[in-house]
Amino acid sequence: MLSIVLLVLAGLMAGMVNAIAGGGTLLSFPALVWLGVPPVMANATATLTALPGYIGSTWAYRNDIRAEESLGLAGVVGTAALGGLTGAGLLLITSGEAFVGIVPWLIFAATLLFAAGPRLVAMVQARGVKVGPVLSAVAIFLVSGYGGYFNGGVGIMLLAMFSLIGFRNLHGMNGLKNLLSAVLSLVSVTAYASAGLIAWDSAAVLAVSTTLGGYIGAHQARRIRHTEYLRGLIVAIGAVLTLVFFVI
Repeated sequence: MLSIVLLVLAGLMAGMVNAIAGGGTLLSFPALVWLGVPPVMANATATLTALPGYIGSTWAYRNDIRAEESLGLAGVVGTAALGGLTGAGLLLITSGEAFVGIVPWLIFAATLLFAAGPRLVAMVQARGVKVGPVLSAVAIFLVSGYGGYFNGGVGIMLLAMFSLIGFRNLHGMNGLKNLLSAVLSLVSVTAYASAGLIAWDSAAVLAVSTTLGGYIGAHQARRIRHTEYLRGLIVAIGAVLTLVFFVI
């Protein structure tokens, strides 16, 4: 019973955080590890259970989703799918010990990039640099590869990347972030399941609670009018999660 309660609470919080900022898997992932699931399998299972929440959040943001730069929505989604599959393949050949050591550095990099995003964008604009479709596709592929390898913090990475390649509307970025998270998670989970890396009993409980949390979180996030507060919340969540994973 304690395990079920923990999974339900972790799933609700993970779904809401994923919808608002990204990084909710960093709540469900340690819950699974605490329950005895091996780290690589915990990451794969947390990615699976985040998928329904991503879909629910995408539906809530459906009127905000659009591509703001030259690559186009179909190109963005296709590139994300390829990157997610590549990242999943890398995870399958990574040992559990190496994975645990890499995780906190990935979270730290994601948070730092998003926090510095506005200044980096201003510097790029001041120099008159235009990010074309090729560089945009490379950036999307790399971040999606990160998400396929480790789902935690992928939302923060996607938001930072959108800022750097020219996106401006934070609500639109949040909607597209949820869509790409769903796409890259779907292809990653397919690879994980084929390799037998899913803890199905725990996944069933987490999937339901994460879906509900994702839908609630998306509706709450869209009510925020001053998006600088949302940006601050995203950075704060990333900073706390970075500290937690360096400690554990």
